[in-house]
Amino acid sequence: MKEKEEEYMGEFRVLEIKQSIFADNDRRAKELREELKEKKVFLLNLMSSPGSGKTTTLQRTIELLKEKLQIGVMEADIDSDVDAATISKMGVKTIQLHTGGMCHLDAGMTAQGLAGIEAGSLDLAVLENVGNLVCPAEFDTGAVKNAMILSVPEGDDKALKYPLMFSICDVVLINKIDVLPYFDFDMETCRKNILMRNPKAKIIPISARIGEGIKEWTKWLEKEVRQWQES
Repeated sequence: MKEKEEEYMGEFRVLEIKQSIFADNDRRAKELREELKEKKVFLLNLMSSPGSGKTTTLQRTIELLKEKLQIGVMEADIDSDVDAATISKMGVKTIQLHTGGMCHLDAGMTAQGLAGIEAGSLDLAVLENVGNLVCPAEFDTGAVKNAMILSVPEGDDKALKYPLMFSICDVVLINKIDVLPYFDFDMETCRKNILMRNPKAKIIPISARIGEGIKEWTKWLEKEVRQWQES
């Protein structure tokens, strides 16, 4: 027995579980995008910190696009159904996704949500991801495009602190520009920081509260949906 202990002393395996999880998720995300392509459904992954204005921005977006596109929304939260109740009043398909304590959605969870909302009849499916600038950025949901909302009160240096989130986003909405006079926020500095992380990112300043910039945002989004469906 002692000889056996000496044989294995100092030996151990290192199993990269996180890497394996990501690889499996990336495969499922690719499959999901292919499925969405066949059905001509555009999936938008909308991310941000809590309190940045995701739900209000989504309400404004639906107001301008619901006569042009069939829209469905998946509201992801650790708990509660507050946002789903709000969005459902907009007259679009809505489903609440509870993550059971997880701080993000992956491709498998997103696929479950799409099935629950019967996304095959939609032009645009929006995943309002869990409010978090770290975990959601690490997992490919199968979305066609990633969008994030940065609000003015959060500061113009967020792209420096959360590089992955900004590097994966196709479009960044800088929300709450109506309160710019009350915060130490430099728009040009913010743009430079974002573009340093992601030179291809489209940046659109908006105020979801008063509607400023929403037309530019929805015009971009509708164009992306149509291109996805026609290509």
